[in-house]
Amino acid sequence: MSVVSLVKVGNYSELRKAIERSFELIGFHFTQNLRKIVVKPNMCCYSDYSTGETTDPRIVAELLDVLRGSIATDLQISVVESDASAMKLKYSSKVLGYEKMCKEKRVPLVNLTDERNEEAKVEVAGHSYTFSLPTTIKDADLFINMPKMKYMLGTEISCAMKNIYGCNPYPKKFEYHQYLDEVIVALNKIMKPDLCLLDGIMVRGKCTRKMDLLMASADPVALDTVAAKIMGINPKRISHIVLAEEEGVGTSNYELVGESLQVFARRFPKKGMADKARLMVGRLALSTLRNLGFKTPPF
Repeated sequence: MSVVSLVKVGNYSELRKAIERSFELIGFHFTQNLRKIVVKPNMCCYSDYSTGETTDPRIVAELLDVLRGSIATDLQISVVESDASAMKLKYSSKVLGYEKMCKEKRVPLVNLTDERNEEAKVEVAGHSYTFSLPTTIKDADLFINMPKMKYMLGTEISCAMKNIYGCNPYPKKFEYHQYLDEVIVALNKIMKPDLCLLDGIMVRGKCTRKMDLLMASADPVALDTVAAKIMGINPKRISHIVLAEEEGVGTSNYELVGESLQVFARRFPKKGMADKARLMVGRLALSTLRNLGFKTPPF
């Protein structure tokens, strides 16, 4: 059983205390031998934090201060993302405020697409996959995942495990969409985070809403399971959660600490039946393409 914390953030002046409280509740303590730390926020599009689509850079900035205050001031911290099919980091980092934040906090903003990498092979559901593993992540002493929680066509939700999809340095990520659930799990097996801190202050469901939530866990499967329940979706229906548990990435058995799940579940702007039906149709379409034997991506 994995511990997941739910912490309510009253206002942005309380962010640092809320982050520290999130880690304290799950019993996560930073050791003093940590030096190379990688932080992966969600910067997957050009919509800023106010939309609920991407991680708020102010939360990342506060986390950097927590790390330096808890461990050492001379840490080698990198904030990372990679290019995607419809997003170039050199542009999105400006729009989302990350270029400015990283300069102010004196940390590099690393585009994993341009970094050195090595070949990594992994097996998921009896199939072999080969990806590029960025050395920035491979060499990290601590890998922190900072996702959002939102609905997504093809996987129903995007949360902690889906955020690791952005660590794949290959930019044409649309080529993996026929196999999205398996690829998400494969990448989490190769690049499993040590700690997850979810930005749920602004969330995107049926609409955007301020929910004032931070979630933390050392287990991305447990965190995604709780997030799915908050979003009104049965986690047993989400293929990559079920598959990730089968593949040993984590467990869907969780212990909640902090605030009540129901408090946030009532506030999350859930999709209606018609919206959920469209998500199911999208998943069916992707499955049909695969069953028809469409050309596989270059695994």
